[in-house]
Amino acid sequence: MKTDTIFIIHPETAEQEQAIKAFAKALKIKFESVKGETYKPDFIEKIERSRQDYKNGKGIKMTLDQLNGLWK
Repeated sequence: MKTDTIFIIHPETAEQEQAIKAFAKALKIKFESVKGETYKPDFIEKIERSRQDYKNGKGIKMTLDQLNGLWK
């Protein structure tokens, strides 16, 4: 029976990382490992475009009170 559950594990040491990999391999569980945080390229592009727009004067500054006022 296949499950849709995904487990995200954050090992703190290289020893823990190796143990988790060995465990998954022993149980024939598919896994992937990613170093650090990764984001989708289109998301990164949007952020960079927004930063450039702000540098070109297309942004506004708001105080924290103004920002909080948007949620009310």
